[in-house]
Amino acid sequence: MLALLVAGCGGGDSTESTPTTTATTAALTKAQLIEQGDAICAEVNAAVGSVEGSAESATSPAAQAAGLYGGMVASLKNLGAPQESEGYPEFIAAAEALATAEDEVKLASERGDAAGLETAEANASSALVSFQAAADEYGFEKCGEGPTPLSSASGESESGGAEVPETVEPEAEEAPEAVEEAPGVAPETGGGTGGGGAAGGGTGGGSSGGVGPG
Repeated sequence: MLALLVAGCGGGDSTESTPTTTATTAALTKAQLIEQGDAICAEVNAAVGSVEGSAESATSPAAQAAGLYGGMVASLKNLGAPQESEGYPEFIAAAEALATAEDEVKLASERGDAAGLETAEANASSALVSFQAAADEYGFEKCGEGPTPLSSASGESESGGAEVPETVEPEAEEAPEAVEEAPGVAPETGGGTGGGGAAGGGTGGGSSGGVGPG
């Protein structure tokens, strides 16, 4: 028993080895891959559309678009192969072919090789069509679409708000004319006045008669 105790104490001096665990990311399902991939492609389509509609810059639009497509393919590959692998190799092969063609466009643009750039752009255009077809066949939506053009600001301003109709104030009704009623039959004073007039006439006549004969 004493020997067993000593052996047990001696065994405690040995260091215990802890197993190391490596964190592994679970593969996405096909639906998750399509959802995340479409989000990446939608951003790149909008960016390429803004590059094609923007003013001239130090870097040619072809080179800028090539860089965007190359980054898109790299992001799609970083998502990893899905759990359902059917159809994925064909899609990722088309994506890699697009990245290679866009790299040639970027290189020819940086060198200023007009003839080489024309050939590279034709190859890139064909590779983009093949990639979009493969994306559609696999089940993507945004990855199968082209660049998104910029929306015109004029269209927004024309339909931005509804016109407010003018308010028409009602015309004020005219007050009816006040009709003065005769307060009654006033005593006749015209006779006296008339008499005075007659008397005046007599006076006038007398004065004229006096002047005439003289």
